Amino acid sequence: MICPGFIETNMTLKLKEVNEGKAWDSMMARIPAGYAGKPEDVANMVAFLASDEASYITSEVINVGGGMIV
Repeated sequence: MICPGFIETNMTLKLKEVNEGKAWDSMMARIPAGYAGKPEDVANMVAFLASDEASYITSEVINVGGGMIV
């Protein structure tokens, strides 16, 4: 299972408009990597797990969230 963290999408970018961007800044402060993930970050994990390189990975929960734990 892949658990995406805070990913920069049209929906999450709306937070930059809320309360002078304070909602966005609050989320960024919770991410140890310091930035929102991109959809490509999640897609790259999916591609890896679908590849032969990941053939021995089973029954895992993988967080793609820049270190943010929800």
